[in-house]
Amino acid sequence: MTPEKRIQNRIKRLQHQLKRENPILVRVVDQYRELDVIAGKMGLLNPNESYATQISWWPLVSILGTFSAGKSSFINSFLDTNLQDTGNQAVDDRFTVITYSPDSTQRTLPGVALDGDPRFPFYQISEEIENVSAGEGARIDNYLQMKADPSPQLKGKILIDSPGFDADEQRKSTLKITDHIIELSDLVLVFFDARHPEPGAMQDTLEHLVRGSQRRNDSNKFIFVLNQIDSSAKDDNLEEITAAWQKALIQSGLSSGDFRLLFNEKLATPVEDENVWARYVAKRDADYAKILERIDGISIERIYRVIGSMESLANQIEQHAVPRLRVALHNWKRQVLIWDGVVFSSLLSAILAASIGLGYWQGILFSPPWLAGLLSSNLLLSLLGIGLVSAVIAIHFYIRKKVAKRIQSRLSDDETYGHLSQAFAKNTRWWRSLFHRNPVGWNVRVQNKLDGIRDAIDVFVQRLNDRFTNPSGVEKTKVS
Repeated sequence: MTPEKRIQNRIKRLQHQLKRENPILVRVVDQYRELDVIAGKMGLLNPNESYATQISWWPLVSILGTFSAGKSSFINSFLDTNLQDTGNQAVDDRFTVITYSPDSTQRTLPGVALDGDPRFPFYQISEEIENVSAGEGARIDNYLQMKADPSPQLKGKILIDSPGFDADEQRKSTLKITDHIIELSDLVLVFFDARHPEPGAMQDTLEHLVRGSQRRNDSNKFIFVLNQIDSSAKDDNLEEITAAWQKALIQSGLSSGDFRLLFNEKLATPVEDENVWARYVAKRDADYAKILERIDGISIERIYRVIGSMESLANQIEQHAVPRLRVALHNWKRQVLIWDGVVFSSLLSAILAASIGLGYWQGILFSPPWLAGLLSSNLLLSLLGIGLVSAVIAIHFYIRKKVAKRIQSRLSDDETYGHLSQAFAKNTRWWRSLFHRNPVGWNVRVQNKLDGIRDAIDVFVQRLNDRFTNPSGVEKTKVS
């Protein structure tokens, strides 16, 4: 089976499942495939790749943080189960993708179950791990696992529990996966331990999480949770700890996101002052309710995010990929012509100087002793002409190739919209003229296709708005 046929089969399976679970998104997949065709012809995507496999089609909640911050306890409380092991030390050093189980059985599946399934957010993540840490891609089960649980809270969504970010030899790969899931998630809960809100050993990792959020245009999907705040109840300094914690995050550059306080009431020890404890419980309940409200709302957010991602890709192809390719191709043409001029003028100068030194010139007449014999033989003259033309062509194409490789090395193959350097290489093949202005696969017809995709996106959004909103407040009547 060809790579292209394999990815088509995966997309069909995705649509089949969406037809049962979220029918409104089935036609959205078709539009993603239209983008795949455009990007494939341009060289931005390989035959075994699809934009549809680079996003999560199910609402995704990620829980990040350091060891002992209470991530697993929160998950168990939310699901009302004992799915995740808890403790003050590292109890699980892998990312755990938690999904709904259709029966009453809890199951744990290996990382390859995620790496090989395009419906889940870690599809082919082993390749990215391999790029970060050579040899680690084959050890995918050391980084990932999947757990299925029958909790009704999991219906229609996916949770990801991260390992603590304390340093070890897998740190680079762990942060790579963290960036990956942050990119895909609809909601990201970042847990801090109120007993150690700013551990010095974790400062660089926390900066990675906090500073990364401020550069995003979807930073509102972050909720920063100061967990186990009950540890401050004895001293009754909730407000002081909260203010100091928020100030520290803001000083790190955080200007958006939500701040919440939590503790696990089952594990907490109430203080003697009932008024103080009631205040802590009230704050905890209010913040927990807000978190649950956000989690409950991500199903709708995910639909809009999937559609918005498609529009973003269409815009990036037209507004980023094409202009960058045009600039790269213009630089390629200019540099090739310059080097052609330099090389051939140098060769001509060298030949002229050598012929003068050999006495082949009589005044302004070129008259070497072998010229008469050459002119008398049409065959020799033809062979000489063919040889000179072949040498000129060979030198020109060698220059084309060297200049193209140098420019290609400066282009990225890790853009959201695909492989820019690969697309550039497709434009510099030997049969492509230097003077093509538009990149391969880009023309007015393709622009019109992108406009059609954007029009379809507008229709999808309007249908969603009709489903979830009613600005006029007028009762909708059914037409009989």
